[in-house]
Amino acid sequence: MPDVVNTEQAQAWNGPEGAHWARHQDRWNAVNGGFDAPLLDAARITGGSRVLDLGCGSGQTTRLAALRAPRGHASGLDLSGPMLAEARARAAREGVVNVSFVQGDAQAYGFEAGAFDTAISRYGVMFYADPVAAFGNIGRALRPGGRLAFVCPADAAHNEWVAAMASLRGLVPVGDFGRTGLPGMFSLAAPDRIREVLTGAGFTGVAVRQVEAYGEWGHGAADAAEFVLGTGPGRHLMEQAAEPTRAQARRTLTDHLRAHEAADGTVRLLSTSWLVTADRPMPPGGDD
Repeated sequence: MPDVVNTEQAQAWNGPEGAHWARHQDRWNAVNGGFDAPLLDAARITGGSRVLDLGCGSGQTTRLAALRAPRGHASGLDLSGPMLAEARARAAREGVVNVSFVQGDAQAYGFEAGAFDTAISRYGVMFYADPVAAFGNIGRALRPGGRLAFVCPADAAHNEWVAAMASLRGLVPVGDFGRTGLPGMFSLAAPDRIREVLTGAGFTGVAVRQVEAYGEWGHGAADAAEFVLGTGPGRHLMEQAAEPTRAQARRTLTDHLRAHEAADGTVRLLSTSWLVTADRPMPPGGDD
């Protein structure tokens, strides 16, 4: 894969983490799918739009964008080979033909200038080593007047999956899941940081709006606990504990998640995110 700047992320998403997400994509869509409609509505996709999906993973949002642009095209970009293989297979099974997937690093990828009307992302833009450079590169891929729309996590304290992980503190080295300002899940959790990055990258009209959605993490507390502990952060924590402590951690997390079981057994956790929109400015005089 040429032109990769975010090498640590590339290694992670082409290793166990990418394989986990590809293998459990239906479950991750159940966790995050509540943000799909708000994201796509904010993107203002039209029938002929050319859409770029950043950090597209296994392609759920790419395919949904393609369906909103039947005369256009949606292109998904991601670092993860395993997830892109799943994205291509799912598009073929679903018969979505106006879609394509490319492996690459958005911070360094050689986009054709002005090739897209809209860029979108569902939780795919928080991991850039240099976010101003990355969004600057994305901005050049948009036509003048093009639109950027993405969803990223808000404050960790307002995300119930973080509280679930924090229930393990004292058993495993949970640390601080809410760190901001670094490449990672909460690097864009502060609205002022979002505005600073996007303005520095040349975008205008930056708007940040809080959105909430419940995600479905499993059927029954024990099932949801095993899923959480199978994620990258969960595996990292469990690998640092002895087996008796791991067993206790599973029980503790299961007990915590039991309070979030619905009547049908589904474990639902509230996620709070920022829905961000911005525009690539028109040149002087408004000419393309």
